[in-house]
Amino acid sequence: MDGSPAPGGAAPGASAPDTPERPGAVILARHGEPGLSRAVRLNAAGYRRWWADYEAVGLLPDQAPPARLKIASDKAGFIVASTRPRSVETARLLARGRAFAEDPMLVEAPLPPPSLPRWIKLSPRLWGLLARTRWWLLDRHDGEESRAQAHARADEAARQLTALAAGGQDVLVVAHGFFNLMIGRALRRRGWRRVDGQGHHYWSVRRYELR
Repeated sequence: MDGSPAPGGAAPGASAPDTPERPGAVILARHGEPGLSRAVRLNAAGYRRWWADYEAVGLLPDQAPPARLKIASDKAGFIVASTRPRSVETARLLARGRAFAEDPMLVEAPLPPPSLPRWIKLSPRLWGLLARTRWWLLDRHDGEESRAQAHARADEAARQLTALAAGGQDVLVVAHGFFNLMIGRALRRRGWRRVDGQGHHYWSVRRYELR
């Protein structure tokens, strides 16, 4: 996570002439709405295919970032996005020509669905709820990333993000709903507190500052 700086921002690892009194904020933003319909009903195999498509698709056209998020982006010294297309396209809209980093460490936690009978067909939203509950509460990951592995990844992401913020500049993270939640928990364990939050919907923002 090299966190390309905004124009005029210091490069990561560069020594500053003065140590800042306090670090910048870590701002966790969720990507915009992806261009894949949820108005379908699928069995478990169909949901696996749908999720694979969701991971590969970009944003629904003609979206505009909310003003609040644009202001946070303009003030951020670093912008870091997940490598998924929906996050990269969101970061590109926010950066408006500035450089930003892409990091696979920020991709969403997996959503392997339970193997229910083929005749059971549910909406992607309900499949996602079942898959996340199964993964989170029962640690059923079907050979994908386990809950413990995702916790470790979130903790390392929090470590690297706070290191970027240590120079006094805000860090904007453009990633995913649930993994942002996990990063937020890791930040709180490190003594950071959420000072502003808008939930986990598309384009939402949650701001963390060191106590």
